[in-house]
Amino acid sequence: MADSTVATVYGIYFFLFGLVIGSFLNVCITRIPEDLSIVSPGSRCPRCGTAIKFYDNVPVFAWIWLRGKCRSCGEPISVMYPLVELSTGLLFVAAYLEYGITQATVKWLFFTGLIIVLTITDLRVRLLPDLVTWPGFAAGLLLSAFVPPSGGFGQSLSWRLLHQHLQPNAAGLVDGILGAAFGSFLLWGLAAGYKLVRKREGMGLGDVKMMAMVGAFVGLRGTFWTILLGSLLGSVIGLSVVAGLYLSGWQRGLAERGSRRGLGTVNGLRWKIASQYQLPLGTFLGIGALAIVYLGPLIGGQWPELRGILR
Repeated sequence: MADSTVATVYGIYFFLFGLVIGSFLNVCITRIPEDLSIVSPGSRCPRCGTAIKFYDNVPVFAWIWLRGKCRSCGEPISVMYPLVELSTGLLFVAAYLEYGITQATVKWLFFTGLIIVLTITDLRVRLLPDLVTWPGFAAGLLLSAFVPPSGGFGQSLSWRLLHQHLQPNAAGLVDGILGAAFGSFLLWGLAAGYKLVRKREGMGLGDVKMMAMVGAFVGLRGTFWTILLGSLLGSVIGLSVVAGLYLSGWQRGLAERGSRRGLGTVNGLRWKIASQYQLPLGTFLGIGALAIVYLGPLIGGQWPELRGILR
């Protein structure tokens, strides 16, 4: 069998496997914030409670042939479900194409699943569950001992401080610890500074814990780029959303009532209300982390001069 045919077959397997895992991730996304078991009961319609038949639970395709509605009650089924399943399938294929059949693939597939759960959960309910971040942090350190993050900062630090080389497993573990410490303490410091200046919370500890988990997987360099990309993306989209809310007349009635009470002009109050709208930072950090894992090697391959910076 030709190499291209083998690669295609493996790619299909990874895609189908990703669809199945994506279906399980949907269960985690909807149940973990509610403190419900992710094992039992089986999948049910969230509105009428009817158990979903196995033939109506096929990832992506069931949503299509059911036309996005529950077979029993006819209520709409969120498009989130097929999108999560499809995204997971495509990212699993990307992991195979980038890392092949290796230990690195196992690491990044596990990481991808965790990030998808955190990213979508934060987007839905503004929550980054400890049930995901803490086990993910431990798994990240363990997997980094076998598949060290890029950068080799652990080895470099050992040589500078102790004048000796670490074993590869130990070096990978140190890299993960450095990444976790850098990411979590940086966000914690930013959150504390924001609260000190603005006198209100601007970032939850969930983001801090999430970056500890991300850093344990991607190391110091990957953590830096994750925070940079996530913050930049969040800022651009956040400003766009605020401007969109203002231009659409969002909460105009509230602003008019405030203006009649002498609190300010209508437009001034509308802008102030719109600017208070907060987007979930964890969602953008998750997107940044996935970009580092999957787009970093691609960019490094196209522009070798950037390889040492991104990976």
